[in-house]
Amino acid sequence: MTGFVVFGHGSRIESANESVRLAASRLAASSDLVVEPAFLELGQPDLAGAVDALVARGASRIIVIPYFLTLGTHLQRDLPKLIEASAARHPSIAMEMTAPLDGHPALLDVLLDRAQRASACTQ
Repeated sequence: MTGFVVFGHGSRIESANESVRLAASRLAASSDLVVEPAFLELGQPDLAGAVDALVARGASRIIVIPYFLTLGTHLQRDLPKLIEASAARHPSIAMEMTAPLDGHPALLDVLLDRAQRASACTQ
């Protein structure tokens, strides 16, 4: 079974962390995917905790989906190190990371929606 981690940065503002948890929950509810949220910092669980939870649920492969808009230092340096550490703790589990959200065609639809709603409110 493949497990998925929706990986966010984490925030001191708990409602921001809750939005990542909600996105992971909605992804699981709208599909047959097994999904856990995780955070780089300031939120729980961390990546190791999410990986442990997925392994306990029977995952033999784990795909980390960064809930980040762009590829920056955290995704180039920090997340690969965390994945490597989790893979070392679970050597029989295949682990990989997807691209960040940047460049996905649906983001244009989101931007257009935001622009149209803002325009409608000012007229």
